[in-house]
Amino acid sequence: MEEPVGAPMPPIPAERPTVLTKHGDSRIDPYFWLRQRANPEVIAYLEAENLFADAVMAPAARLQQRLYQEIVDRVEQTDTSPPTYFKGYWHYTRTVEGLDYDIHCRRKGSMDAPEEVELDGNELATGHDYFELGYVEHSPDENILAYAIDLTGNELHQVRFRDLSTGRDLPDILNDLYYGSAWSADSKTFLYVRPDKAMRPYQVWRHELGTPISSDVLVLQENDERFELGVELTKSERYIIFTSSSQITSESRYLRSDDPAGEPILFEARRHGVEYSVDHQEDRFLILTNDGAHDFKLVAAPIDRPGREAWTDLVPEREGVRLNAIDVHINHVVIGQRSDGLQRLEVLDTRSGELHLVEQPDTTYTAYAGSNPVYDSSVMRYFCTSLTAPWSSFDYDMDSRERTLVKEQPVRGGYNREDYITDRLWATSADGVRVPLSLVYRRDLARNGTNPTLLYGYGAYELPSDPMFDAARLSLLDRGFIYAIAHVRGGGEMGREWYEDGKFLTKTNTFDDFIACAVELIDQGYTSPRHLAIRGRSAGGLLIGAVLNARPDLFACAVAQVPFVDALTTMLDESIPLTVNEYEEWGDPNDPEFYDYMKSYSPYDNVRRVGYPAVLVTAGLNDPRVPFWEPAKWVAKLRSATLSSRPILLKTDLESGHSGPSGRYESWREEAFVSAFVVDQLAAAS
Repeated sequence: MEEPVGAPMPPIPAERPTVLTKHGDSRIDPYFWLRQRANPEVIAYLEAENLFADAVMAPAARLQQRLYQEIVDRVEQTDTSPPTYFKGYWHYTRTVEGLDYDIHCRRKGSMDAPEEVELDGNELATGHDYFELGYVEHSPDENILAYAIDLTGNELHQVRFRDLSTGRDLPDILNDLYYGSAWSADSKTFLYVRPDKAMRPYQVWRHELGTPISSDVLVLQENDERFELGVELTKSERYIIFTSSSQITSESRYLRSDDPAGEPILFEARRHGVEYSVDHQEDRFLILTNDGAHDFKLVAAPIDRPGREAWTDLVPEREGVRLNAIDVHINHVVIGQRSDGLQRLEVLDTRSGELHLVEQPDTTYTAYAGSNPVYDSSVMRYFCTSLTAPWSSFDYDMDSRERTLVKEQPVRGGYNREDYITDRLWATSADGVRVPLSLVYRRDLARNGTNPTLLYGYGAYELPSDPMFDAARLSLLDRGFIYAIAHVRGGGEMGREWYEDGKFLTKTNTFDDFIACAVELIDQGYTSPRHLAIRGRSAGGLLIGAVLNARPDLFACAVAQVPFVDALTTMLDESIPLTVNEYEEWGDPNDPEFYDYMKSYSPYDNVRRVGYPAVLVTAGLNDPRVPFWEPAKWVAKLRSATLSSRPILLKTDLESGHSGPSGRYESWREEAFVSAFVVDQLAAAS
């Protein structure tokens, strides 16, 4: 779809050159002024961009509505989550057709008992343009519910406390909090996290219910700007764990939960490059660490001697196996691990020391430990999915190794997974490294080089892009699309080294890997440049921006959602949230070597006079992670530089933040908008 005849001209922001100087290098940024959030001209410009995007997309309005309806029709809109039994209650959430948010419920003793509604997100959201629950935490006695709400998308929460015996909120109200909390054993004391002005969580405070907020006590403060501070309760509920962590280093302390006013005790002092996380099991702490183990190992430490000198190996490091999570039960430890590119689960019987893999029926899958909060249970709850298998929850007896299906997420509309097929390809990157690709498409698709294809990538923070089911994706697959995931370096798919080879001064490996994956899809006859669309979000948006600059000829269409594209300028501004503690991911551009390297790939700094493909960019006005001006500036610069007539659109949600619209129906509308853009632009390019 080219821009329709008679469509309005795209907004043209005034150029107000600002000279940015660093290390003797002067750069002129004509759109720097778009950072002025309080400037009415900036808001007017964003509104004009939204109107322009809607006008360009107007011919696809019917398609967008069809896609939206298809998504809605595939979802079981009135549904209930798999219930979990804990402390005499069955806990679950449910949704109601036509309503956006979860309803948190419980039943005492039996699922046949009367339902108690603990928290209705739809009631809390009434009258607000944006609503998100940051967390919901029951007190140990099950009488009080602490819940955190965000009404702007800026991720600053108000925390309130609901008396579950009356259904009414207590007068205690805590404002401007971050994620993370823990209850004391007596259910009277609540620990919470505050961020600093740069949105770095750096303080843990203690509040006693029924006392003035002004009397709250500061428990810990993290002064190193590279580190974030968090707090949580162990599954046994006997200890409160405080963790300071940077991208590559961590340090933890603990308190007994029955002594919340005590002094937190240090496990092991931080050492650069050493990470560890802690949970509790009876007379010892269990610690997942990379201390002397590049892909991590599991160790134990006695309660009275938790330091490194007393650590003993339970599961040593194994070649090709990256340990990434633990879920502790009284006699077992569920270990999340990654091997052969799959997210798997293992179970360690801590009585016998026996370790076994939880077998799955599919050869390719993604499995995560789930929601059984019962510490002294031998049954774990886990979730499993693949590109063709809807999310399913299972109860797994860790002694008998028997698995029971609790629920498979329903997909309405007659979905049959046998109609679809998955593939695994390997692309060869610029330096000879083989990069995995995951594909899904309809079984009746012909490999003739003309299939519309959507290639997704992320590649940062050691976060994997695991193959998972998404009912919304079926609308593309049933239109003949191939959906592909490029498991590029910088992510966590292939172990710690895979991550380290895509960060700092090797970041461009991420972009080379993605380009290699695109070329592989073309060379193998799946698609062609005229039929290939790409998509990424946040740090994945940086990936999209970088590959568009490098190979604009390789793609017909691109979607970059809340993209981190003005990397150099942002990382030079320590007042922006997340900047300093991101130095250990991207590098510190105050160092000339990192400055020059970052400048070589930062998407905004490398826009050039070429024919760019069609591009859709999204932003959130209240986004604390990627400020809205990054995508806004990038679109303005792309549009001024491109030699193509293909549309370059900016769509800014003026009521939300990094995660986009909060309600599920608006989220589906956003997905339909993106899908309609991709479908039409590939049709126009073919």
